[in-house]
Order: sequence, then C-alpha cells, then structure tokens
Amino acid sequence: MRRSSRLFEIIQILRAADAPVTAEMLAQKLEVSVRTVYRDIAALQAQRTPIEGEAGVGYLMRRGYDLPPLNFDAEEVEALWVGLSMLARTGDSTLQEAAKRICRKIEGLRASPDWLQVAPWGAPVDDPAKGCIPVVNYREAIRGERKLRLTYVSSQDVRSERVVRPVALIYHIECTMLVAWCELRNGFRHFRTDRVWACEMVDDHFCGQGQPLREIWQEQNQWGSPAEAH
Repeated sequence: MRRSSRLFEIIQILRAADAPVTAEMLAQKLEVSVRTVYRDIAALQAQRTPIEGEAGVGYLMRRGYDLPPLNFDAEEVEALWVGLSMLARTGDSTLQEAAKRICRKIEGLRASPDWLQVAPWGAPVDDPAKGCIPVVNYREAIRGERKLRLTYVSSQDVRSERVVRPVALIYHIECTMLVAWCELRNGFRHFRTDRVWACEMVDDHFCGQGQPLREIWQEQNQWGSPAEAH
C-alpha cells in the first residue's frame, strides 16, 4: 500500500473508532511495522491532522474532523460505485482490495450510493491457497515489461511451457485472459489465467516493446473470447 493511501486509511480507522487505537492494532490492520505507524502518525500530526494520543497508550481522532470533498457530482459517484463494485466479478483479488479502499473513501465523504448493488457472480477469486496465480503477477510483469515463463494447459488438456511477453489483460465475466506475444509460436496468444499452472518472471525484459506490441495487437483487433483461448 502506498504511503498516501496508508495515511488515509489511518485517518479512516481513527475516525470510526470509539476508543483509542494502539499502534500495534493499526500496524496489524495495515500490514506494516509498528515503527512505520509511528512515522505515519507523526507525519499526519505535522500536517495538523487532529490526532491525539501517544505511543503505548493509543490514538484518537478529535471529533469534527472531516476530509475535503472531491469534485464529483451525484451521477459520477454512482458510476464510480457501480464500476468499483463490478471488480468483484474479475477474480483479481488485489484490484478488489483497491476498490474496497476507494469505496471507503467515498463512504468517508458520506456520498455512498449503497442502494446501487452489483451481483458478485463472475470469475473465481485468484486465491493462491487454491493453486491460483494472483493476477497482480501479470499486471506487474506488464508494467515492468518483464517476460514470463508459463506452464499452460489448453482447452484440449495439452500442457506446454513457453516464454511470453505480456502486454494486456482482458477481464471477461467468467475469467481473466492474458494477452502476450508468445516466443514459442512467434505471435500473439490469449491465455486464460485459470489454466496457468505455473508462472514466473524470468531475468529478461522487453523494455520499450510493450506499447508497440500492444498497438499492433489492438490494430489486429484480436480481442478473442474465452472459448478461443490457446
């Protein structure tokens, strides 16, 4: 979690608390060290955020503190709420957590249109405990232009290993598909992430090639469908 997001989370936790919250409790919720919490609290207090308390006792937010409003009208907030809620369908656990953080920020502005509900049915969550490869791994590789070595099982139950240059992710209702330049086939391929048995970043980059490859793929209009995945 970025520091700016973490500072916001601390404010939200303290605003909602009815009793002092210790640094240890904050550290556990934010998944950081107690020392990091101390530094974050000090930074917020330096910004004149009305946090009272001290190390070893706990912290409270002085009543009446509020956050500045965002410049969203009612329909824009509703669009954000529905769009963020629909991330539950992607199976991408890290994007879902990010969506929850943003929704809490909307709630903090007392603007949450919670009467707009989105059914959560969709792709299964990428749970590593169930042998699923977290989608965040693919996103990191795309951003960093890092090659991936995949062990993949096709719809015909054929297993193969290949090195690919990942360029995009397509979120379908029932699955997520990785778009990549396959070095084995020398062309673009679409891989259902729920058929990837193993995935690792290799010590090889394709720096500067990501955007050109993505543009070529888009020009070829190769969006594909889950049924056409390789």
